[in-house]
Amino acid sequence: MISKHRADWRKSTYSGGNGGECVEVATNLPGMVAVRDSKNPDGPILTFTRDEWRAFLNKIKNRA
Repeated sequence: MISKHRADWRKSTYSGGNGGECVEVATNLPGMVAVRDSKNPDGPILTFTRDEWRAFLNKIKNRA
């Protein structure tokens, strides 16, 4: 379980300020990247290894 107090959450630069779909990411955790919905900070948190996160980001950046 991730301590929500240890995670340094930052909002995606692609998240708008209109209350829409917002994602927050914490990359300061040892060996993992955590992702959550900023509209529900007490809700579920997804965790990825750093390699999984890099692969995910590369897939998004390279999509047509």
